Amino acid sequence: METAQTAQISVTVDKNVVQKKVREMYAKVAQNPKGLSLHFEMGRGLAEKLGYPKADLDMIPQEALDSYAGVGYHIDFADLNEGSKVLDLGSGSGTDLFLAALKIGKTGKAIGLDMTDAQLQKAANLARKYRIANAELKKGYIEKLPFNGSTFDAVISNGVINLSTEKETVFREIFRVLKKGGRMAISDIISEKQLSDRVVSDPTLWAECIGGAMQQDNYKSAIMSSGLKLKEIKDNPQYRFLNPDTQKGADKYGVKSASILAVKE
Repeated sequence: METAQTAQISVTVDKNVVQKKVREMYAKVAQNPKGLSLHFEMGRGLAEKLGYPKADLDMIPQEALDSYAGVGYHIDFADLNEGSKVLDLGSGSGTDLFLAALKIGKTGKAIGLDMTDAQLQKAANLARKYRIANAELKKGYIEKLPFNGSTFDAVISNGVINLSTEKETVFREIFRVLKKGGRMAISDIISEKQLSDRVVSDPTLWAECIGGAMQQDNYKSAIMSSGLKLKEIKDNPQYRFLNPDTQKGADKYGVKSASILAVKE
């Protein structure tokens, strides 16, 4: 297995440019989900295809589901219980955040962290409108979490870590904020082969969940190097890109969705 050090990309990509592209794209996802023409699927139909229980989806704001742009289902991995404290990294318009809030009950706390103002505003408005009192929204970056160590029982994330140019830092931060015995339950885009320098150096492809896909062995190594113990990983073959040319490019490198469970022992 390759080490996490070999996971560093061989070309320079500007972190600030990538973040700007991501904010622009996902602001549109929040504000105009039904008027977009993107290469990836969105909405409730996608969530059902990925394995979300329909009964759960019926219990959260449908406006959040309209802007759902996840890549897998992992809430079962998180094993959320009454009273748990959970952090959702890149919480978007709130689909996973609100599902987590349902499962942890009134005595629990679900915090959604996002860097995109439009997503934060939409999720916060929905939390107020539907009186989801145990859900809280906070602006921040996944590479530098604004929380004390050993705070959360679970950290979840959906299709977001691949957007970061500093994945090793993200996993170290997840390890830091998890309590002992806490679980990281995520879905993300990874690749079977190392992407070409041309793909990796294109900020637009990063925002489209392709350019930042880390080779899968390197991804696993980055998780384990943080101190987390990898417990389970499963591919999500039902996740496909809508644009045939995009899917063809993804197939070339084995770009795919996977759901992952790791634990802080």
